[in-house]
Amino acid sequence: MGSISEPNNQSNKRNTKPLGVRFLEYTTKSNISFKSHQAIVLIVTFLAYTSYHASRKTTSIIKSALDPQMPDETQSVSFWRRSSALSWVLGSGWAPFDGSNGTVLLGDLDLAFLFVYAVGMFFSGHVGDRMNLRIFLTIGMVGTGLFTSLFGVGYWANIHVFYYYLIIQMIAGLFQSTGWPSVVAVVGNWFGKRKRGLIMGVWNAHTSIGNISGSLIASYFLKYGWGWSMVVPGLMMVVVGVIVFMFLPVDPESVGANRDEDGLRTRKEGITEHLLSSNTDKEKGSAVGFIEAWKIPGVAPFAFCLFFAKLVAYTFLYWLPFYISHTAINGEYLSNTAAGNLSTLFDVGGVVGGILAGHISDRLDARAITAASFTYCAIPALYLYHSYGHISMSINIILMLVIGMFVNGPYALITTAVSADLGTHRSLKGNSRALATVTAIIDGTGSIGAAIGPVLTGYISTQSWSAVFTMLMLSAFVAGLFLTKLVVAEVAVKCQDSQGGSTGGTPRSGVVEEV
Repeated sequence: MGSISEPNNQSNKRNTKPLGVRFLEYTTKSNISFKSHQAIVLIVTFLAYTSYHASRKTTSIIKSALDPQMPDETQSVSFWRRSSALSWVLGSGWAPFDGSNGTVLLGDLDLAFLFVYAVGMFFSGHVGDRMNLRIFLTIGMVGTGLFTSLFGVGYWANIHVFYYYLIIQMIAGLFQSTGWPSVVAVVGNWFGKRKRGLIMGVWNAHTSIGNISGSLIASYFLKYGWGWSMVVPGLMMVVVGVIVFMFLPVDPESVGANRDEDGLRTRKEGITEHLLSSNTDKEKGSAVGFIEAWKIPGVAPFAFCLFFAKLVAYTFLYWLPFYISHTAINGEYLSNTAAGNLSTLFDVGGVVGGILAGHISDRLDARAITAASFTYCAIPALYLYHSYGHISMSINIILMLVIGMFVNGPYALITTAVSADLGTHRSLKGNSRALATVTAIIDGTGSIGAAIGPVLTGYISTQSWSAVFTMLMLSAFVAGLFLTKLVVAEVAVKCQDSQGGSTGGTPRSGVVEEV
């Protein structure tokens, strides 16, 4: 394992190894094994995307410090009590966000960030395929960390110009778009299809872990000034970016590992079984075009489903701490720090939901049924949280865990296992160079919904948080509707199998093959 196939190429391949890997091999006086490389890939990519989400979460934590507005007037607490409580726990705010249109301006920041992120997503996979992914990911991480920190610099520089924060967020969103295509591509280069469910189910927890760690770090430093809540996570991301540059092996060829010995490249009926082909696999066909990828059966329904699923998920990502701090729980308001810490339970539920959705869909061999079921279950969970979450802390915690599970479950499933299934759809006739494009289409479409949700919340919340939750419930319902045709097809296959009508030749890829 980890041997170099041709001795005369040993020096060239060694030069392509990351410096950290070369240092480890120098100190141990031996080549790192293939499985050790796989472990490094999982750990480094997990840390990388965790830091992406940690830096993305910070703005939701500082919102209440920037805009300490009054809570929803529907809460049964006296005006005097709300005023005195909020002035003590939230502070005086930060211009220009402390005015009557503060939530709207904060929503505009979210829209700018997520819109640029969504557009950048469609191009990042294209650019990443044409340069070293380790370099590409490092540039994205360092750039994201830098501009996240520059947002916080506005605190010490006493900057009150809205367009400063707007431009910073837009550039940060562009750098953020480099993350997902890069980490999926690298993991795909190292792990076979037969391990997809287990690996991606657990590995995808980086999203929720990043949200949790970002919330905790930003909440902790908020008491020293909101600028620290941006600068510290930004600098931490730069450090992780250096780790990526030092240790991330892009693919087995880059470190001289023999992937054939480890069974990574196996073929069945002429279709490649690993997640992504490396850029050197020219014999597997040219890259699938954008329009051609949209025509793959199942891509459009799942992409539009993710549009609405991400709209719900990112509304919670950016506005949950703000909502908690402006809602009395058992008659008491939480501080910004306490609200940020409590909001992490949504992501704890998300970790459980992502793994559970992946496991169930693997066992049932039914991605659409699983995703739709989770999406529909999110509707009553959202209603119960808004209606009864303020009664007591224990009820709030339980319901927050539940909505985290049902909201993030289908989101995680579609962006990982479903994208991988569709990227190796049999209609491609063995061309494995479609997964990056399919992933960009599905997640990019979802990211547009992620941009719309928070900005709509910024406007609607000024009128009523009840209207916000109505919007979220409708979005979850529409997300499930987009999968109706796929669900019917999967149910039909299940009924046929249970009646003994299956001939045994039906492809079992987890996504129905023909719709």
